[in-house]
Amino acid sequence: MTGGRSWQGDWKARLCERVRERGYDSLTAFAEARPAIPLVELAEELGRDDIAGVQVLSGLLAEAEQRKQVTRFVRDVLVRQLSLTLPDGWPVVMDDESRFQVAKALGCWSADTPDTHKDRVRQARAALRATPPPPGWRPLGPDDELLRTLLPDEEA
Repeated sequence: MTGGRSWQGDWKARLCERVRERGYDSLTAFAEARPAIPLVELAEELGRDDIAGVQVLSGLLAEAEQRKQVTRFVRDVLVRQLSLTLPDGWPVVMDDESRFQVAKALGCWSADTPDTHKDRVRQARAALRATPPPPGWRPLGPDDELLRTLLPDEEA
């Protein structure tokens, strides 16, 4: 944990500096080199003591907005949340515990979704509940075929 130090000073500059120190020209490039790694783990890699997962999320969203790839960002956030909450993939049996874990993953994803995409994410969540993915499904990146079906890019 960062102990509150992550918000001290110019955290955006610190985040960019850490990414550049690792040889990447953007936070997106850094994250794409680590597909399906939860945001909190990306933050720990960049600075266990002074970078928070929410800062990585904010930076990735800002870059996605600049590149006009917010839908891809939204899919990526789901992949990272599923990796954190359902590390073995979509549950084989939907008992109370697995239903809770799915709800937790989808709820956190919804909370991290920008307002511009809330309706689309609601529809995607409903589709996942109505027709669950195959047991063990674990998307490895934002370009997963099922995810692109649920949340196609705006340009498509």
